[in-house]
Amino acid sequence: MSNTAGGYSFYKDAKERRITRYRYNNIPYDRGGRYIYIKDKEGGDFWSVSWQPTNNRFKEKEGWTKNYAQLKSEDYHYECRHGLGYTVIESAHRNIHTKTTYFVPLGENLEIWKCEITALPSGGARKLSAFSFIEFCLWDALNDMTDYQYNLNIGETEYKKGIIYHISRNRVDGTFYAYFMPTNQKVESFDTQRRDFLGAYGGWEKPEAIVRGKCSNSIAGGWAPVGAHHIDLDLKPGETKTVIFVLGITEKKGEELRVKKSYATPVKVDQALKKLQKYWRENLDTLQVETPSDALNHMVNTWNAYQCRTTFNWSRSASYYEAGIGRGMGFRDSNQDTLGFVHQIPGDVKQRIFDIASTQFSGGDAHHQYSPLTKKGNGRGYSDDHLWLIISTASYIKETGDVKFLKEPIPFADGGKAPLYEHLVRAVDYSRTHTGPHGMPLMGFADWNDCLNLGTRKNRAESVMVAQMLVATARELANLANLINKKKDAKKFEKIAIDFTNRINKYGWDGEWYRRGYTDDGDPVGSKKNKEGKIYLETQPWAVMSGVASLSGRAKTCMDSVKKHLATKYGVMLLTPPYQKFHHELGSISVYPPGLKENGAIFCHPNPWAMVAECMLGRGDLAYEYYMAILPAALNDLADVHQTEPYVYSQMVAGKHHKNFGEAKNSWLTGTAAWNYVAATQWILGIRPDYKGLRVDPCIPKDWRGFSVKRVYRGNTYFIKISNPKRVNKGVAKVVFNKKEIKGNVLPVGKKGSRHLVVVTMG
Repeated sequence: MSNTAGGYSFYKDAKERRITRYRYNNIPYDRGGRYIYIKDKEGGDFWSVSWQPTNNRFKEKEGWTKNYAQLKSEDYHYECRHGLGYTVIESAHRNIHTKTTYFVPLGENLEIWKCEITALPSGGARKLSAFSFIEFCLWDALNDMTDYQYNLNIGETEYKKGIIYHISRNRVDGTFYAYFMPTNQKVESFDTQRRDFLGAYGGWEKPEAIVRGKCSNSIAGGWAPVGAHHIDLDLKPGETKTVIFVLGITEKKGEELRVKKSYATPVKVDQALKKLQKYWRENLDTLQVETPSDALNHMVNTWNAYQCRTTFNWSRSASYYEAGIGRGMGFRDSNQDTLGFVHQIPGDVKQRIFDIASTQFSGGDAHHQYSPLTKKGNGRGYSDDHLWLIISTASYIKETGDVKFLKEPIPFADGGKAPLYEHLVRAVDYSRTHTGPHGMPLMGFADWNDCLNLGTRKNRAESVMVAQMLVATARELANLANLINKKKDAKKFEKIAIDFTNRINKYGWDGEWYRRGYTDDGDPVGSKKNKEGKIYLETQPWAVMSGVASLSGRAKTCMDSVKKHLATKYGVMLLTPPYQKFHHELGSISVYPPGLKENGAIFCHPNPWAMVAECMLGRGDLAYEYYMAILPAALNDLADVHQTEPYVYSQMVAGKHHKNFGEAKNSWLTGTAAWNYVAATQWILGIRPDYKGLRVDPCIPKDWRGFSVKRVYRGNTYFIKISNPKRVNKGVAKVVFNKKEIKGNVLPVGKKGSRHLVVVTMG
């Protein structure tokens, strides 16, 4: 949902179960939406409670204090506030104030619009009409936009006792239908066919039905089904009346009648909203921090965690940037998304890992994505996907201690079953056996960088990054093998890690940084030998994170190169210099203009890897500098430059080689959210789950005197207070656990439900 009530609704799957229609790349940009119009029956004027789509002119008011008596009748006041799971839009025009709250109640397949309409005393008694409007999508969102000879004939609606039913059938499953209704007001008229509400040549900004003052009671039979209600309201001066609309979907006939009764009063709606707010408070309470940085506190405690959950729910399948008609749940994406909130909903994360592993092939590689509705995978040929399964599984087990999960049988996409542990083994074996001329994993169509397509002709291109990932995941798999007493396997994986470490340092090192890979023809990418794309970001922090680079030697050198060549005031660029023309041997990366997306933008997803690497090096000031550079809450003073929402991460920020340096794009659904949460909480603040307990290992700016963290871990609640008397970046001198000093910095796991006081002194 947008700040002007735009957006769309779907049920389970954004492609196959789209409820409302949305036109991407439309003009104006954000149309249509969840619209409520108000009409003055006596004066004839009308407007929308969400500013769009009537686009009323409004005045900026200096020092605005929400004193609506200050407003002139012709002024239009508007504001939007997005909360956790809800949106509130307020407006005032013609002495009428409206406050509309939109949300999805817990456990329900519906959304509520609660519109409170007040006649300001200055305007006297009022006679008003309220009109609701949505446009139904014909279920399959892609077909809805393309196959007009079909979908301009299947639209079908019904109207019974104030409820509009969207009963248009579909090719997938015809056992469900949508409904739209007011629950607490008498309906004067309605429309369910678009042309009858908007007019033959009408638009959202001036619907014919509203100009006329009533709907025509139309029933759609083919063409474009919509939902529109007309309600009359008489208000005394100062009086408020509330109109409640519900848009829902059901697979059980008669469910809508239960819904109408359940949300028939403002009190019942408010109770549902309070339950939603309580749910979010309890979820976010599992990790709360108090540091010298208000921006960090704001993001970690609330919005970064919330974005992680949203990204988990939708992966890359539905937003204003992903059309929800093809990408589905990404294999690598969904694995990484679990890292940011496994402490909140470990059971859901376990199920997600199961679903992801089920789209892996028996040979070890995997589908690139899968449908959230059918759980069936599609796409193949990415060299990194399968390795992310090891990272998400290890993260889950470190958080929960659920080692038994490794023994759970999980199917393969091409038939057969094996324990999860065997899925992980085959992932490593696939990468170690599919190698190129330099002994490093083949690139395939691409690795983590979808647009770096080096091996599309001869399938000989190699990825240094995947080689580094293989080292990291082989070492992690050795740890998991030891947990289930497979000592022989553990030694095997340690040997694989050592072997590929040697190959990388022999063929991947370029003197001051690690190369990115090799083309089909064996030419290096990300090397001093290249005129463009000399240095890439990804392989520098991964060299440190995997242990490929010595912490005293090449690790510092390659990360110094990141600072020297890639760091900017708005974040760390993905590569430099950007490509100035298309290079067939490199693929899509050179399609973008210099400084955008993968071609030299500040690609925010790998920025946290640089933060993690700097924390491993003990350089807390630099890690924090990188963190703050892309932290949305720290960029409010740059809103006119940054452009996207100041409370969520974006996929990318234009790099210094682009004319719009600093402008962000593609907000909400990005792996940036999970990785920044990990970088902030587990590495900068250093509260990190491990197999044997909760590790405390901060790496902070030297000028921090300390900070505190509340962390729920394996059913225990830890209250951790960290002091930094010697102003160091990193190092733990003393840990006092429940008033007793303990050795090391791993906090014991107590009985479930216990509470622990931890005092840590850095030094």
